[in-house]
Amino acid sequence: MKFGTLYSYWGNEWNCEYTKVAKKVADLGFDILEVGADHLVHMSNVELDELKDISKSLGLTLTSNIGPAKDKDVAAADPKIRRAGIEYLTNIMKAMDRIDSRSIVGVMYSFWPCDFQDVDKPAAWNRGVQSVKELGKIAESLGIEYCMEVVNRFETFVLNTSEEAIQYCKDVDNKNVKILLDTFHMNIEEDNIPDAIRLAGNYLGHVHVGEGNRKLPGNGHLPWDEIGQSLRDIHYNKGIVMEPFLLQGGQVGKDIKVWRDLSGGVDEAEMDRYIKESLRFLRSKFLSNQGGL
Repeated sequence: MKFGTLYSYWGNEWNCEYTKVAKKVADLGFDILEVGADHLVHMSNVELDELKDISKSLGLTLTSNIGPAKDKDVAAADPKIRRAGIEYLTNIMKAMDRIDSRSIVGVMYSFWPCDFQDVDKPAAWNRGVQSVKELGKIAESLGIEYCMEVVNRFETFVLNTSEEAIQYCKDVDNKNVKILLDTFHMNIEEDNIPDAIRLAGNYLGHVHVGEGNRKLPGNGHLPWDEIGQSLRDIHYNKGIVMEPFLLQGGQVGKDIKVWRDLSGGVDEAEMDRYIKESLRFLRSKFLSNQGGL
């Protein structure tokens, strides 16, 4: 297993100075930096090459995270919107190929955050499957895993559980189309988090970790020993990426619904210490039967 964090931990806007953040993430001991996939399609080739070069120099793997907007919903009733979504995600994957990012993760079967204006689940499911079939072929051609995030009922009506996501993958029927399970969302929807991980098995392509209130792992009530054991049970050897949201305000606070400061009002140095301690905690729980730290 390799460990990472989403780029946005230190701010409350969906933007990033990647040179600064990449160096910080590497210095803190992470293996993975999860970038904003939308950022990639707004970068020049020179900027993309710079991001690739700095990640390689620091020994970081890049994964790419996206929650497509409603006008790029690949499950929309309007075929023009579906086509726009397919083209958008295709362009993202082409940019990912340039920076050698081999995992796209997020709600790429619908849009995020969902507004629940149309909740015809069977129709959205069927349209989304057809779109993801097309996108899966593109991902396969580029050597990218297309990891669809299972999120809670307040953020989508399409994929809420591991069991649903497995069926969706079976309907798509492409070896590069996988599942992303997130402990925050699982804490809301799954009867048993470790069992849901074991159920996913080889369909599991990516894992997001965070406490039930979006705090860093190790600062809440989730059963991390059991979660780590379930990952070892299925021989999981891919990304474990923290997705903590502690800071209120900004677009991040609005989208994630962070209505209070969860950091305790600390400065950047303390934020660094918090996440470094959480990384040490996760490794102790997840790698305990794989040679330790």
